[in-house]
Amino acid sequence: MAWTDDRVERLKKLWTDGLSASQIAAELGGVTRNAVIGKVHRLGLSGRGKTSSTVSRARVARPSNPRPKPNNVGGTVGNAALKMQPDDVTLPQVAPRQSRYDELVIPISERANIMQLNEHTCRWPIGDPADKDFHFCGRKSDGDSPYCAYHRKIAFQPAADRRREKKAAAG
Repeated sequence: MAWTDDRVERLKKLWTDGLSASQIAAELGGVTRNAVIGKVHRLGLSGRGKTSSTVSRARVARPSNPRPKPNNVGGTVGNAALKMQPDDVTLPQVAPRQSRYDELVIPISERANIMQLNEHTCRWPIGDPADKDFHFCGRKSDGDSPYCAYHRKIAFQPAADRRREKKAAAG
């Protein structure tokens, strides 16, 4: 579909009248909402004369059979993420999932900052780098790994073990 002069003029009029891009696309036919938005931006039509709430919606084609509204409270018509739960519904409390690798407690004397790291210290970061108490594990690492034995188990898991743990957590 090409933007003819007539279609551009009609687009400008509908935009100025306050119709949404979806409504304009329906009026013009053969064009998508995104194409209307792109053309509006290229034409520099940012301001509107009226708000969309004052525009008569009779011009927009409505479906003959609107979707039925659900009778139950937990219906999923519309955006389910925005649904509010009634006050009388209590949600179950979920216990925090325990990791098989609970964080290793490292004594303050063994903790290392970036300047203390070398090829023989564990370089596993602990905490948020923006926090004051951020540090590295600092325990003795094995010669072939940048991590101590404990952190190496976390960092280098065989793929089969990861899939098995993922299935167990989901099921």
